Amino acid sequence: MGNSCFGLFTCIDQASVGVLERWGRFEKLAEPGFHLLNPCGGQWVAGVLSTRISSLDVRIETKTKDNVFVQLVCSIQYRVVRENADDAFYELQNPKEQIQAYVFDVVRALVPRMTLDDLFEQKGEVAKAVLEELEKVMREYGYSIEHILMVDIIPDASVRKAMNEINAAQRLQLANVYKGEAEKVLQVKRAEAEAEAKYLGGVGVARQRQAITDGLRENILNFSGKVEGTSAKEVMDLIMITQYFDTIKDLGNNSKNTTVFIPHGPGHVRDIGDQIRNGQLEAASAQVNGE
Repeated sequence: MGNSCFGLFTCIDQASVGVLERWGRFEKLAEPGFHLLNPCGGQWVAGVLSTRISSLDVRIETKTKDNVFVQLVCSIQYRVVRENADDAFYELQNPKEQIQAYVFDVVRALVPRMTLDDLFEQKGEVAKAVLEELEKVMREYGYSIEHILMVDIIPDASVRKAMNEINAAQRLQLANVYKGEAEKVLQVKRAEAEAEAKYLGGVGVARQRQAITDGLRENILNFSGKVEGTSAKEVMDLIMITQYFDTIKDLGNNSKNTTVFIPHGPGHVRDIGDQIRNGQLEAASAQVNGE
């Protein structure tokens, strides 16, 4: 970075450039390596500049269009242009202060025209605007702006808390919407399943009644054909009475109750016969309609 003199010789380090003067006036730039100087002729090394890339972090506080105070952290990478090192040496005394001042100027002119959301979405555009302005200005002083990064955008603490609460509320609202949709689908499916079950149950009952009716019809026809002088009504009454007593017998054998009260009498048996006949007629009518 510096130079070391050995008598009439001086050494310029790698990635550096020396500024040679003669009698106090700029003479030329010295490339890395050994150089022979003529001290008697007023020649000497006025200074050495590094051509390595340097980094500068700039923190700017400003206000957005929606009146939110924010801090922006920019990282600027810059270097001395070797061919214009004399301008960098003589024209600019403090490059960091100069770069910082121009960054402040550009950011504070641009950000107040943007909302906080726009700033987060377009921080790359802000960095690009700063880069263009710095390149145009610092090139005249022998510096090249290599890259600019918008490292961080820090709103006020109360604003950050409010943003987090808004985000949490939006996520909760979205979760409730999804939950409601899921419950709606579940209820619809449950209703469809219940309707299908009721439909299948009705079909089963109708088929059961039809089977009973078909069995009774077959029994009546067989009995009437084998026993002469009997009508279909008499056979039907006999079958119903037989089934009635079989039912009472089954209740007595299979029921877990010790006592079962069942209406009993000739009138009750007649009512049962009427109900069976009505069921037979309904089953026959349903079969005709279905066909």
